[in-house]
Amino acid sequence: MSSIEDLDYPQLILQYNSGFLVSKVMFTACELGVFDLLLETGEAMSSDTIAACLGTSSTGMERLLDACVGLKLLAVELTQEGAFYRNTEISNIYLTKSSPKSQYHIIMYYSNSVYLCWHYLTDAVREGRNQYERAFGISSNDPFGAMYRSEEEMMKFMAGQNSIWSICGRDVLAAFDLSTFTQIYDLGGGGGALAQECVSLYPNSRVTIYDLPKVVQVAKKQFIPPEECRIAFHSGDFFNDSIPEAELYILSKILHDWDDDKCRQLLTKVYNACKSGGGVLLVESLLNEDKSGPLETQLYSMNMLVQTEGKERTSAEYSKLLEAAGFGEIQVKRTGKLYDAVLGRK
Repeated sequence: MSSIEDLDYPQLILQYNSGFLVSKVMFTACELGVFDLLLETGEAMSSDTIAACLGTSSTGMERLLDACVGLKLLAVELTQEGAFYRNTEISNIYLTKSSPKSQYHIIMYYSNSVYLCWHYLTDAVREGRNQYERAFGISSNDPFGAMYRSEEEMMKFMAGQNSIWSICGRDVLAAFDLSTFTQIYDLGGGGGALAQECVSLYPNSRVTIYDLPKVVQVAKKQFIPPEECRIAFHSGDFFNDSIPEAELYILSKILHDWDDDKCRQLLTKVYNACKSGGGVLLVESLLNEDKSGPLETQLYSMNMLVQTEGKERTSAEYSKLLEAAGFGEIQVKRTGKLYDAVLGRK
């Protein structure tokens, strides 16, 4: 075990201090279209040419590109004519809009919405509540009313969530063998990326996306192809409206939005609607039992503070919530990725 003398703590603190600079460099390069331009041209380009194409200053673009090289998002080749930049494999796969695994939409959502809420993290810690009122001048009493404050913001959020499931969805759905469940409700299924992964992985399944009417309307129009007959829709508010009978209910990144009382309320409704022998699949980022990590999950829990009414939890905490609602035979699978799976049976 390392002693305190072995660690360069001043350097570590400096790295933490500049952490937000790293994310903002990536946000800015995505927003300006740097990675998309380099993918479209298919060749290395000088900073002056990139700046001219994207309508930025040459000096600003050169510094941005060099920072992206430092972050391994771009590669640079020095020639007699100067420096020429190109995408790395990482940026081609995850940072360009056209890639099937693109994270562009969630990056833009973080840049334009989440980032503003985090500006008031100190206030959130003091007050114990989300910061929509300070960040956007709107009521913080209804977190999703604030998130969906305009159709544009709702689209950004839905597209962002879809991009997450494009790289994480199959891991959580394959954590358990769900092939025996054919009638599935995806509560808060949004843009439907997880539902699409589900019917792809389990071809005999039929998934109904249950979400707010305005979300369902956009999902039908923008995200789910009309020829996909294995995915249906149900409009409503699952806290206030009835939940139809099904064999399996998927709650992906739902419970972490709410406090324990609301989680118990929702899970009890799900249990009462669930067919005998059916179950509920929770998809969440799990904290270690002593809450010592993972760091990403700890940071997500801070994000729940500034944006919602909820928090990230341990597997034991989710199991307790499931048991309080009546579910048993609870199984937990850590995927080794950002999101894990918890299955409870009726």
